[in-house]
Amino acid sequence: MVEELAPQCSAKGCRAPAEWALLWNNPKLHEPAYRKTWLACTQHRETLGGFLDARGFLREVTEFHPTA
Repeated sequence: MVEELAPQCSAKGCRAPAEWALLWNNPKLHEPAYRKTWLACTQHRETLGGFLDARGFLREVTEFHPTA
């Protein structure tokens, strides 16, 4: 049996529960409608978003609601 882990922040070394979804794409690689997702805790929302935004990748930030 495989244990299912709770969604965690994507920041390196952070294991806090995910609270935000940062939706992004690289326009040089992806179609305009395509979205990848990084999850973030509140503490890392700004730093992860800033990293993506500085490269022109950030498309949207939404609250993360895990599916049951």
